[in-house]
Amino acid sequence: MIKNFKWLLFASLAIVACSDEIEEPVVAEIPVTAGSADFSKYVALGNSLTAGFSDGALFRRGQEMAYPKLMADQFALAGGGTFTVPYMNDNIGGLLLGTTPIQGTRLIFNGSAPVPLSSVNPAAVPTTNILNTLSGPFNNLGVPGAKSYHLLAPGYGNAAGVLSGQANPYYVRFRSSASASIIQDAMAQNPTFFSLWIGNNDVLGFATSGGVGVNQLGNLNPATYGGNDISDPTAFANVYGTLVNTLTGNGAKGVVANIPDITTIPHFTTVPHNPVPMTAANATALNTQLINPLRSILSALNAGDRIQPLVAGNNNKLLIVDESLTDLGAQITAIASTIPQLAPLAGFLGSTYGRARHATNQDLVLLATRSVIGVSNAPGPAPLNTWGVTYPLQDQHVLVPVEIQMIKTATTAYNASIRSIADSKGLAFVDVDAIMRQLASTGVRYGNYHMTASFVQGGAFSLDGIHLTARANSYVANKFMEAINMTYGSTLRMYKPEDFPLSYPANLPN
Repeated sequence: MIKNFKWLLFASLAIVACSDEIEEPVVAEIPVTAGSADFSKYVALGNSLTAGFSDGALFRRGQEMAYPKLMADQFALAGGGTFTVPYMNDNIGGLLLGTTPIQGTRLIFNGSAPVPLSSVNPAAVPTTNILNTLSGPFNNLGVPGAKSYHLLAPGYGNAAGVLSGQANPYYVRFRSSASASIIQDAMAQNPTFFSLWIGNNDVLGFATSGGVGVNQLGNLNPATYGGNDISDPTAFANVYGTLVNTLTGNGAKGVVANIPDITTIPHFTTVPHNPVPMTAANATALNTQLINPLRSILSALNAGDRIQPLVAGNNNKLLIVDESLTDLGAQITAIASTIPQLAPLAGFLGSTYGRARHATNQDLVLLATRSVIGVSNAPGPAPLNTWGVTYPLQDQHVLVPVEIQMIKTATTAYNASIRSIADSKGLAFVDVDAIMRQLASTGVRYGNYHMTASFVQGGAFSLDGIHLTARANSYVANKFMEAINMTYGSTLRMYKPEDFPLSYPANLPN
């Protein structure tokens, strides 16, 4: 009925590829000095953004373009030392646990949508085995998937805990020992300067799962949290304070950053709430078979506004489950069982549509949901088995306002703690939240270029809709260095973002 619907969202998108030969020119105006900072031993702590994750994977070129690596290259002009990175084996991306793939390849743009590299090049298979541990120490300690409290957790790099979720496969590759923690590996290097950008995943796991998790407000024990849970703000503040106190304990200076609001990230803003195309004939048929009878039942239950009739056109609203609604399943079943034409489906109708409603512009449909919408393989009889049209998208597909507010409340609290702790220690501070808000609203201009948060076209976000492009990494590196210059009197030089690529080709050499 809605064949190839998932590609309609991206059919008009175009991408501008830049040369693979990347130079990193800088604008030299005054002599480069460190000011009161000491860059001789710089360590970077954080998550996937710090590691250089891009296009849904970690791979060598992304690691080379990560903002800490770009910063370290400039630090080198002001007394900075060697900056070591736990490089992946290739530019394919993905991970192996022995011979078993546990992470997929990077995404590429096939002309209409992002797809895994392996789908267009079957020979592109992961070659990075996490059991082949690297010899450190490493200055870039960014670990994809890490939450704030994971930086303090001993054994976070123990391979035995990977499959159970107790350990992180990316950290397994380069930890100093199976019992080490990220903060221990940082402090063992006696850093003189650090960057800390952490906290995104304390809400992002909940957000990217569509809210399939628990808001742990009031629970101060992160050891009891699940992977998709929202960290309690007080627990976050305690962890963050411990991290900063430890990093500054030997006199090191540093720069910290807050985290963005998810509504500035294209993973949550690209798929509209009303993308369903419908012919007049299909609209009439589905209204007759499902929508009108269901509306009649819901109206009898004073909930008729939950769904609306389908109409001819391309802007019908998605049908979703909203777990914040009162479950009317039992009542729907009871009423439907008294109507002869509905009685055979009474149980199905009650269990399926008890909390169903049509989406509004206050809901956030996840980018990954695009591949589900319009597909007729939901657990129900045809034609009531089309995801988002006649069968509601589930909790994991959409964020509803109650869930969005939980995320926003936690994010605001985290950012208040980050700023307060940074100020108390006299650290440089980067307002990434403000940067992302600007990208999402007016965008930013540099030279003759304009960068925005629009998916694919905007230039700031990679093909996964969450992580940054090389160009955006250079812009973020500049913002970090501007904060360092302002706080410590340094004169670090800025990059020209236009000299960095927007995307990577499928045949990126290793």
